[in-house]
Amino acid sequence: MTTAREIMNAGVQCIKEDQSLLDAARMMRELNVGSLPICGKDDKLHGIITDRDIVLRCVAEGRDPASMKAGDMSGHLHWVEADDELSHVLRTMEDNQIRRLPVIEDHRLVGMVSEADLARHLDESQIAEFVERVYAR
Repeated sequence: MTTAREIMNAGVQCIKEDQSLLDAARMMRELNVGSLPICGKDDKLHGIITDRDIVLRCVAEGRDPASMKAGDMSGHLHWVEADDELSHVLRTMEDNQIRRLPVIEDHRLVGMVSEADLARHLDESQIAEFVERVYAR
C-alpha cells in the first residue's frame, strides 16, 4: 500500500494569508513552483494559490497584485491525509480535476502531491487514465 506520504514532496513552503499576491508570485519564481499553499496565523492550511489564479483573478482584472492578499484568493480546498492510500489521492485529484494536492497530518501541512510525483509512482496506464480524467473534461 503506497501512501500520500511516500509520494509527496515534503519541501513545501506556505505563503501567509496576509501576504500579497506579489509576494506569492516572487516566492513561486524563487521556488520554481506553480502553486503555493496558503497558511493562516494558526499555521494551518487555509487554501492554495496558483500562478494561474494570480494572472486570471488579479492581473487580468486590472487589480494590483501588491495590494491583494493571498487569503483573498482562497477557494474550495481539497487535501488528503498523509496516510491516505495512493488510490484515494488519485481519486481526489481526478474527481476534482486538480493537479496539485496538499497533504496534511494532525491538521498541519506536511507536503504536496503533484503530477510529477504521480508520474514517478504510477505505471503508464494509470498515468494515461489520470491525464484523461483531469484534462479531458
